[in-house]
Amino acid sequence: MTGRSAGGHVVIAGAGMAGLRAAERLRAAGWDGAVTVFGAEPHLPYNRPPLSKELLAGAVGAGGVREAHAATAFRRRANIDDVVWEPGARIVRACLAAGTVTLEDGREVGCDGLVVATGLRPRRLRAPGTHPARHVLRTVEDAVALRDRLRPGARAVVVGGGFVGCEVAATARGAGCEVTVVEPMPEPMGLVLGPELGRSLRRHHEERGVRFRVGRTVTELAPDAVVLDDGSEEPADLVVESIGSLPNVEWLDGNGLDLSDGVLCDGLLRAEGRPGVVAVGDVARFPNPRYDGVPRRVEHWCVPADTARRAAATLAAQLRGEDPAAAGDAPFAPVPSFWSDQFGLRVQSFGAPGLGDRCELVEGDLRRAASGIAMVYHRDGRPVGVVLAGIPASRHRPYRDLVAGAPAPV
Repeated sequence: MTGRSAGGHVVIAGAGMAGLRAAERLRAAGWDGAVTVFGAEPHLPYNRPPLSKELLAGAVGAGGVREAHAATAFRRRANIDDVVWEPGARIVRACLAAGTVTLEDGREVGCDGLVVATGLRPRRLRAPGTHPARHVLRTVEDAVALRDRLRPGARAVVVGGGFVGCEVAATARGAGCEVTVVEPMPEPMGLVLGPELGRSLRRHHEERGVRFRVGRTVTELAPDAVVLDDGSEEPADLVVESIGSLPNVEWLDGNGLDLSDGVLCDGLLRAEGRPGVVAVGDVARFPNPRYDGVPRRVEHWCVPADTARRAAATLAAQLRGEDPAAAGDAPFAPVPSFWSDQFGLRVQSFGAPGLGDRCELVEGDLRRAASGIAMVYHRDGRPVGVVLAGIPASRHRPYRDLVAGAPAPV
């Protein structure tokens, strides 16, 4: 990109957790020029995991959207007090050659550096028909709207048995709803956990009253039901669509970037190696030499902080005219992690279990998930991931170290 302001100006596109961490890490990396953060949502950064858990259950943020945001908002560090925040200002276009971004209100803003942190949006069902109460869960507005419909006896159909879908199912059941999960895979959460542990967690849900229709897809929406591919109907007072996400990258069209699945980055988080443009968070598709050289997006809570640290070091070095490869940790090889709470059961993952070609139960009984389970996932004989269910946090470290200390593939 080309410079547009005296002293330099960095634009961060996206005011979520990834944008917040990018701003913090730019200051920590020594960048003292101007920084402006533009966000599509009308809120300052807030934490999303509670949306499907405590907030949806009404344990925090009771009231409207303002209270929900206040309960989940991040506290901003003093080192970014001079950063300019513009929530509710969506970037709709970028010209990387000219070093400009254009806002929805028509303003054109110049920048010397660009951080892509625009995140994801929910994928929607494309089945024909209509239902009056279709919901997704991505924003505080989504969570408040869905929470208002979770009433005892309400028939809730959750389409998609991934982690968010199963968290919503558990929360809805706790609110007294009759809950059915429709999942096309043989087991919920199976793409990450594999069939054995997925089956174990399905049993954990079923014992608490959640029904599953596995191996099924929605083919039609009706005013009071969803129609499945076997012709059966599931009565529904509300439908929650939890079928994955799409990266928000359309505003970067026309710049010659690979946007087929987020923003393709090199190992320094530069957009295809271009100077002055980096990507952070779950919109960034980057290689992790800990596993192989295949660039992947990672939709875990830890990713904004991990990628922001590397991307900020890269961008700050470039803006100073230094070699970005000499800045920060090299190579960039984070250990992804995530957690999920389902009916009081904490599921914690380290590494990339979804990349495993073999899993090994090293602790516990799959018939009793609540009693504690540890599953290690191997790829070509190396441990690449571990999933712990019901294992106390005080015992997590050895399992994390097992994955973090595994040798890189040759």
